[in-house]
Amino acid sequence: MNNVEIKENKKRWMILFTVVSATFMSTLDGSIVNVALPNMSDKLNVSMAGIEWVVTSFLITISAAILIFGRLGDIKGKTKIFKFGVTIFTLGSLLCGLTNSLSMLVLARVIQGIGAAATMGTNQGIITQAFPVNERGKALGILGTFVALGAMAGPPLGGIIVSAFGWEYIFLVNVPIGIFVFASSVKIFPKSTIATGEKFDGLGAVLFAAATILSFGALVEGQSIGYDNPYMIASFALSIITFALFIWTETKTPQPLLYLKIFSNSLFTISILCGFISFIVISASNIILPFYFQDTLKLTPAAAGFFMMVSPIVLSVAAPYSGYLSDKIGSEVLTLIGLALTGLGLFLISSLNETSTVFLIIAFIAVMSAGNGMFQSPNNSLVMSTVTKDKLGIAGSVNALIRNLGMVIGTSLATMLLYNKMSEKAGYRVIDYVKGRDDIFIYGMKFVYISAAFLCIFGVLITAVRYYSSRKSKTP
Repeated sequence: MNNVEIKENKKRWMILFTVVSATFMSTLDGSIVNVALPNMSDKLNVSMAGIEWVVTSFLITISAAILIFGRLGDIKGKTKIFKFGVTIFTLGSLLCGLTNSLSMLVLARVIQGIGAAATMGTNQGIITQAFPVNERGKALGILGTFVALGAMAGPPLGGIIVSAFGWEYIFLVNVPIGIFVFASSVKIFPKSTIATGEKFDGLGAVLFAAATILSFGALVEGQSIGYDNPYMIASFALSIITFALFIWTETKTPQPLLYLKIFSNSLFTISILCGFISFIVISASNIILPFYFQDTLKLTPAAAGFFMMVSPIVLSVAAPYSGYLSDKIGSEVLTLIGLALTGLGLFLISSLNETSTVFLIIAFIAVMSAGNGMFQSPNNSLVMSTVTKDKLGIAGSVNALIRNLGMVIGTSLATMLLYNKMSEKAGYRVIDYVKGRDDIFIYGMKFVYISAAFLCIFGVLITAVRYYSSRKSKTP
């Protein structure tokens, strides 16, 4: 390898490091606030249901905008859109750390979400352009690992930061990182990216964003005011209508926002569905565990963060090893084993109560995390391997979209089930932790984890059918 090749190779990995830093930061911010929610709820004087908007507003914004920025990256240039995203995300982080009201915090989180969507919608395309075919899978695998690590490392890091400095600093810590990522992208990213000059599907973008915001906004707000509220019913109805119009528009537009033909590949569709399931159940766990640790077990945010470090530590070991194994024995069998282990871990966590020992808590979380780590990298590889080179960007955007939709649904579904079962146990409507009645929370928590485990089993069955069909097709 001559000096030019060494320099180019070093530059590629610097690009990957920069992209991974931005992606990790954006994914981290989807979950880092979870452990701070009880503290933020007290300091801002709002209920559990109200403070959940700090999490869901960010995720809903990403879900509504990620396809838009992915498409704009193809049209205007991925590097330009990525830099825009880093700038907006950093600004949003600064505003989050400076506000002292829920409404302004939610608005700042929306700004953060717009920036995160721009970086997530272009990151896989930038990596694809930077790396040759023989290194691309490895680079995308590293990106996928850091996405999963960001989702799971948020709560423990948040606990440490909240205890040491205060909840504002879980956002302010992004500012110097954002400045570094922007400076690095200016220095080492391609100075200009070839833009296609294609037309942007504005109608499709508006319809998709409207459908996403209406459906998930109603899903979250309905927990507080009831799903039988006329406004909630109208929001769900409008979301169905706008989504149907979006699908119809995409079939008629010559240059659509979303290429629907990509879903005709059954391996791609099943892999996306299983990834969707995995992020629903992990997000459900991440939103429940901080309240279990702090309100039920009476631990400090730092102690809660310490216990939640189990997940990212186990994941950081399991994910790379799983990626290595996938080259040896295939990705499909690993996704099957990974989802099965995740489901087992969820069943085990459902047995925890007010008197559970530290050993059991750590062991059960470790089982769930090992399963998730074993699943993520092979599943991302399956998603990206099912499409041609010119569709890698589209596949990456859809994968990121599904991930964020899973996190929104997981968070909303978990809290909805939790409040419903807590209300059932208490005998009256509950939308917050009932002080002095830990048994009410445990009752709801148990139901959430059992439900998540059964959802995992559904994913296991789909994966098993896929694996069996694949083996049968390869048999001469």
